[in-house]
Formats: sequence, structure tokens, C-alpha cells
Amino acid sequence: MQSIADELTRVVNEAAAELRTLGAVAAAAKPRSDSWSIKEIVGHLIDSAANNHQRFVRAQGTGQLSFPGYVQDAWVRSQDHQSRPWLGLVEFWVSYNHHLAHTIRRIPESALNVPCRIGANEPVTLRFLVEDYLVHVRHHLKQIEDRRAV
Repeated sequence: MQSIADELTRVVNEAAAELRTLGAVAAAAKPRSDSWSIKEIVGHLIDSAANNHQRFVRAQGTGQLSFPGYVQDAWVRSQDHQSRPWLGLVEFWVSYNHHLAHTIRRIPESALNVPCRIGANEPVTLRFLVEDYLVHVRHHLKQIEDRRAV
């Protein structure tokens, strides 16, 4: 888990340096009315961090975890990330992920195979959830990168 935590920290730090150069107006722009702005993508990444934080910690204390899924559009809408100050949103995302990396480093080997069911999905291991979290972060950072390139 050390290498995943280190990679998460590296990816977040590199992305944060780029995100901090983006102006608030550009971060709030929506390419279409039915798509998320960059601010909302970062807000979604905060939501994902919050959900996964719970999963990573709770799975360690049980023989198996059953956790609700979440409706990402509803989370983004209800929290109105769009109205948040841009740089504050970025700094919160960075801090939360640094904390997640700290948490990931402390997951004992004995907990990595705990079966975790998220919503109605088939169970996966805690190891999978941790690894998939990094994949998810990279996916959305690529979306932001592609959006900035336009």
C-alpha cells in the first residue's frame, strides 16, 4: 500500500500545481449545460475521497463491509461545488488526499482481502478499492486535462 499512497500523493501534488494556475472563471465554465465544470469535477473528487475514506477505515474493523453506493450527480448538485471558491476547493481536495494517502499507508496487510460490497455491486477486496481509487482520480484528472486543452 506504500507505493499506492506514494503515487496518490505524487499525482495529487502534480495535478494541484496545474489546477492552481487555472482561473476561477475557466474552472466554472461548462462545455454543455448537462456536463460538469472543472470545479464540479474537483468537487466530485472530494466526494469520492469522502466515500472512500469511510470505506478504507470501516473495512479494517470488520470481516466484510457493506457500504451504500452514491449517486454522484446528486452529491455534486446538493453540495453546489460550483459556488465554492476555486482555490479553496483545490486545497481541500489536496489536503483530503494527503490524509487518504496517510490512511492507506496504515492499512494492515491482514485487512487487504476484506470483501467489500458497494451498493448492489459484486464484492471486491479492500485492496481493489484502494487501487481503484487511484485509477478513478487519474481518470477525472485526465478529463480536466482534456478540457483545458480545448
